[in-house]
Amino acid sequence: MEINWLATVLAIVAGMVVAVAWYSKKGFGIVWWKLTGITPEESKKASKRNMVQLLIANSVTALGLAVGIEIASAATGDDSVGLALLVGLVAWLAFSATTLLQHNAFELKPPKLTLINSSYQLVLFLAMALVIGLL
Repeated sequence: MEINWLATVLAIVAGMVVAVAWYSKKGFGIVWWKLTGITPEESKKASKRNMVQLLIANSVTALGLAVGIEIASAATGDDSVGLALLVGLVAWLAFSATTLLQHNAFELKPPKLTLINSSYQLVLFLAMALVIGLL
């Protein structure tokens, strides 16, 4: 198995860009703050630690997607962007969306928060898969 490390690193960068844009004031940040009860000041205080955690999580996600896309490509003989996006979609649905839905339901989180966070994860997985698929 051969991992495209450049694509993986660029997928991590794409993931960080998606996260910053998604949860910015121009994105869903203001709504997210209201739904979570977290203030912008609290977010700012924790931002250094949270960004390190985000970088680690995005790195694991990008590597997992790179491996999954490589396995799917080898198994099917298809190295298209479409296959990469399909792997991203299936990975999101099987691992991210279902897990988030369970946790948020039992923690009595507002459905709108679940929708914002799950949609973010979908865009994240597809953006990373797109980068990996293009390279």
